[in-house]
Amino acid sequence: MSCSDAALSGIRVIDLSRVLGGPYCTQLLGDHGADVIKIEPPSGDETRGWGPPFAADAASYFHGLNRSKRGMALDLRQAAGRELLLQLLEGTDVLVENFKPGTLEKWGLGYEVLEARFPGLIHCRISGFGADGPLGGLPGYDAVIQAMAGLMSVNGEAGGDPLRIGLPVVDIVTGLNAVIGISLALHERQRSGRGQFVEAALFDSGLSLMHPHFPNVFHGGPAPRRTGNAHPNIAPYEVYRTATQPLFLAVGNNGQFARLCETIGCPELTADPRFIDNGTRLANREALRDALESAMATEEGEALAERLIRVGVPCGPVLETREVLAHPHTAHREMIVEIGAYRGTGSPVKLGRTPSRYRRPPPRFGEHTEEILAALGLSPTRVADLRGQGVIPASRA
Repeated sequence: MSCSDAALSGIRVIDLSRVLGGPYCTQLLGDHGADVIKIEPPSGDETRGWGPPFAADAASYFHGLNRSKRGMALDLRQAAGRELLLQLLEGTDVLVENFKPGTLEKWGLGYEVLEARFPGLIHCRISGFGADGPLGGLPGYDAVIQAMAGLMSVNGEAGGDPLRIGLPVVDIVTGLNAVIGISLALHERQRSGRGQFVEAALFDSGLSLMHPHFPNVFHGGPAPRRTGNAHPNIAPYEVYRTATQPLFLAVGNNGQFARLCETIGCPELTADPRFIDNGTRLANREALRDALESAMATEEGEALAERLIRVGVPCGPVLETREVLAHPHTAHREMIVEIGAYRGTGSPVKLGRTPSRYRRPPPRFGEHTEEILAALGLSPTRVADLRGQGVIPASRA
């Protein structure tokens, strides 16, 4: 439970964010030792209700993003709530928020005000489109950005409709980009002694994911099109049928292709002029798929994938969610976290000397309010008075 040897030990984070990108960012910071205080509005983080399934007082969606944090509730619409926030920011290293641009400024808590009062504070804002420009200040959601950034235009079967990627990839990458920005700012602060504003916008993050499609356009390629599971630049690089489980082949060079053909019993394909190199394989993708699937038609998919990857051919079986969770390598990589009754996905960031520390399950609504306010020196009488005013909403059972 101790985090004294964690990478971010001694760093305090105030988390005013809700839903996904911000909470994903602050969970990762908390996993690596930061003292994260999640402050929710009186209505709570809306993902507490994004179920079923539910556990304790919140949906599984909330539980997946909010461990390693202490939780309190605070009404920032009231002046007393904003004053409490300013007290909490004394000695805080990082503020993470995803209010609509202009909201904190309206409350007198914009970056310029906070910078003047807390010159070492790193203020990270997560937003849809940033604060200015043609779309500045407008609300952004993962699926909307997938549509606007081009992700949906290249996702889906050939000839089919554009499809949303089946997970909130833009929100997650924005959260990771926020962690990167905060880490860079913390490093720079060691030199300058000053904090700075860190911005992570969903629109920017969505655009950053468009590799290799944007580079293909930059260098004169045709407009990207939907190719299903197939790669626009590489073949064989897609899902192939076997006698049982389908597998994904990701063959990136001629040596790998030769080992693939040898292993599945068709070495003659390497000499076929249609498949002599990546360019010809790409031009004859359908014929190549037919030849490979014919050779693999009697193979058991998962066993074949094991043989292929052992000889250096990148591939893997297409697994269902529960199969992934039960995979022995998932356990070996410590990608399932258990804290009492809580189960969650482990941190993808592995540090050798200062590994992640999973100290707390996600907080119940307002769970640590008294503890946090006591550390500020507020008396029980003052806390009770603030509760009576609704500045500190009552905790929920």
